[in-house]
Amino acid sequence: MKYNILIGGEAGQGMDTLAVLLEKILKRQGYYVFSNKDYMSRIRGGHNFIQLRFGTETIVSHHPVLDVMIALDQRTIETHIDRLQEKGIIICDDSLQSEDTRVISMALKETAKGIGNIKVFGSIAIGAVMKLFGLTINQVEEVFKEKFDGETSMVNIAAFQKGYELVESYFQIDSPAEDNHILINSNQAIALGALAAGVSFYAGYPMTPATSIMTYLSEKQEDAGIVVEQVEDEISAINMAIGASYAGARAMTGTSGGGFSLMVEALGLAGITETPLVVANIQRPGPATGLPTRTEQSDLSFVLTASHGEIPRMVIAVRNPEDAFYQTARALNLADKYQMLVILLGDQFLSDAMETIEPFDFGRIAINRYLAGKEVVTEDEYIRYQLTENGLSPRIIPGKNEGQIVLVDSDEHNEYGHITEAAEIRSNMMEKRMKRMVYLKKEILEPNYYGVKHPEVLLLGWGSMDGPLKEAIELLQKDGIGAGALAFGDLYPLPTKLLDKYSSSALKIINVEQNYTGQLAKLIRQETGIVCHNSILKYDGRQMSGYEIYLRLKGEVL
Repeated sequence: MKYNILIGGEAGQGMDTLAVLLEKILKRQGYYVFSNKDYMSRIRGGHNFIQLRFGTETIVSHHPVLDVMIALDQRTIETHIDRLQEKGIIICDDSLQSEDTRVISMALKETAKGIGNIKVFGSIAIGAVMKLFGLTINQVEEVFKEKFDGETSMVNIAAFQKGYELVESYFQIDSPAEDNHILINSNQAIALGALAAGVSFYAGYPMTPATSIMTYLSEKQEDAGIVVEQVEDEISAINMAIGASYAGARAMTGTSGGGFSLMVEALGLAGITETPLVVANIQRPGPATGLPTRTEQSDLSFVLTASHGEIPRMVIAVRNPEDAFYQTARALNLADKYQMLVILLGDQFLSDAMETIEPFDFGRIAINRYLAGKEVVTEDEYIRYQLTENGLSPRIIPGKNEGQIVLVDSDEHNEYGHITEAAEIRSNMMEKRMKRMVYLKKEILEPNYYGVKHPEVLLLGWGSMDGPLKEAIELLQKDGIGAGALAFGDLYPLPTKLLDKYSSSALKIINVEQNYTGQLAKLIRQETGIVCHNSILKYDGRQMSGYEIYLRLKGEVL
C-alpha cells in the first residue's frame, strides 16, 4: 500500500521545511519514504513542488497519480488537479479559490495568527495530512524539536496539533514495521562513501546539482579530519585534486556538466601522469547553462571520451543512495589500484530524491591504497613509469623515500619521467597506460536485472532509471507481459555477460533513457553490435517514473 502527497507553491513559501518534517515523521513511524523535488532556478516566486510517496512496502520510484495535495498557492491547484485521483484531497488556505469538491479549504493562516505566528500555517497542514491518513502523532514532537529551537518548536507543535484536530481520518493504511532504515539522498551517500573509503581531500566549485556533495563533506571535515576546499572555478578544483593525489592524499572532486567541461584538459593530465582521481559529474540538462535545477542523462557520450588523446578511464553511474555509497568507495579504491581516472555519474533527480534504505554496512568497505614502499627502488633513480606486464608501475609518494625523486610530466615521457619524442617509447607508453583496461575489465560489475527468466521484452537503462525500471517491470508482469530490465551501473568498460544472456531471447530490446539521442543504446551498439529496436526517451528535465515507462510501453511500443 502506497500513497502520494504533493506539496506545491512558490519558492520561499517553506515547502522544503514541510517536506523535511513530513518525511522524518513518516520515516520514524516506520514507513518507507521516497520524495523528489521539482524546482525552478530562482530564489523567490515561480512554481515549485515536492512529491512524497510513502507506504508499508519498499518504494524505488515516484508516481504521477496523487492522493493528497498541500497547495500553498493557487497555481498548485490549477497545475496539478488533473493528477489528483478521484477520491483525492486538496488541503489549502481558504483564501484560495476552487469549486472542486475534493478541496478542503481551511483557515490555515488565520489559525496560525491565533496561535501566535502566521509562519506556522504549514505545520497546521501537516497535522491535517497526518490525520487524513489516520496516522498517530508518535515522533512528531521529537522531529519538530530537532528542526526548530525553543519557542519556535513549541508553536509549531501547537500548530500541528491544531491541524490534526481540524479534519477526520479519510484514508486507510496498514501499520508500519519498526523504523530500521535511514533516509538519505544519493549526493549525501556519495559523500559518506568517500569518507568511508578514506578520502582526505575534496576540491570543488559550487554548481547545482553537485554542490551538496561538497557542502556535506565541508560540514563533516573537522570531525573527519579531512580538507575540503571551495576554489575559484572547476579548473582549479580538478588541478588541486590531481596535485593532492600526487602528494599522497586520497582525492576527489565533483561538479555538473558545465563544470566538467572546464575540467576536460586536466582529465588528460591525470591520465598521462597516471595519477589516481575520482570525478563526480552530477548531470543536469545542457547545453550551456541549460536547466540548472532539472535532471537529465545526457553526459554519458561526453564523459566516455572527454580529453584530447586517449587515456584509460572507468565510468560508473550511481543508481540510488545505497549504490552511490558503495560505488563511491569502490571508485576510490579502483582509481588507486589502476592509477587512473574514475568518473561517477549521478543526476539532479538522485541528488535531491530522499529514500529510505537499509543502513550502510561499513564492514563491506576497505581502504586499499596500493602504494609501494622502499623495496621498489632498485636503482639510484626511481622508475616512476616502469614498463610492467599489467601496465601498472610501482607508485611511491613524493618525500616518503629518502633521496628518491618522483618525476611526473604532462609531456610524453620515458620510464623515468623524462620528456621524450621517441616513436618507440611513445608506443610503449601508450600501450602501458591502456593495458590496465584489460585487467580492469575483470573487475566490472554486471547490471541489476529485474524480470522473468526469458524476457520477450528487454528494457535497458542506467543510473537513476534503476528504480523506475524495476517498478515498470512489476507493472508489466501484472499484465502478463514477459518483460525484463537491465539497469547498468558500470558503464565503461561495458559489462556484457547479462546483456548477451537476456538479449538473446528478447523479441524487442528497448532503451529507456533521459536524453535525446539514446546514448546507452549507442554505447551498447558500439561495444557489442546489439541494436535496440525501440527507444523510450525523455529530455524535458523531468524524471520518468516507473508508471510513465509502463504507460509509454503499452501505448507506443508494445
